[in-house]
Amino acid sequence: MRQGHLFVLSSPSGAGKSTLIDRAISEIPKIWHSVSATTRAPRDYEKEGHHYFFLARDDFEKAIAEDHFLEWAKVHGEYYGTPNESVDARLAPGDDVIMDLDVQGSLQMKKHRPEVVMIFIMPPSIEELRKRIEGRRTETEESIQRRLSIAENEMSYRDQYDHVIVNDIIDVAYAELAKIIESYRLGKEGAGS
Repeated sequence: MRQGHLFVLSSPSGAGKSTLIDRAISEIPKIWHSVSATTRAPRDYEKEGHHYFFLARDDFEKAIAEDHFLEWAKVHGEYYGTPNESVDARLAPGDDVIMDLDVQGSLQMKKHRPEVVMIFIMPPSIEELRKRIEGRRTETEESIQRRLSIAENEMSYRDQYDHVIVNDIIDVAYAELAKIIESYRLGKEGAGS
């Protein structure tokens, strides 16, 4: 039985990463979206083990000390991280796992799991990214500028990724993502037979 693959997607906010992941989960068999752990309180609609694993701060810090996370970070005073155990439980029987991580988390993941397949999702241009963020109508000009500045910094790391997909047309970008996933599946299965 083949071991599953671990795919990590990163992108600037507004590049379409979540849309691509959601589509992969719904259309590709035997691929699972990893569930992160957090110390923040659950929102009304969130379910334990589906949206997040909700941990007490002491439990999370103990798990960090015992190296139970593939990656973790403290964001706005709350911890977030990817538990080894839940990912390994999916990889062992041959399912693939797809993760949504920022650049910092992806690089941390690569240190723990060198075999991870890192995929960076690029907007076609900074101008297009600005249009997408403005189209949400939820951001002030100041927050748009901050997001664009962060995006330019994140994009400077794209050469450290195994694959870069430019998301100009969502169907084309998704076809490229699906092809990457399939190529790893075939390569791994082919190598084992």
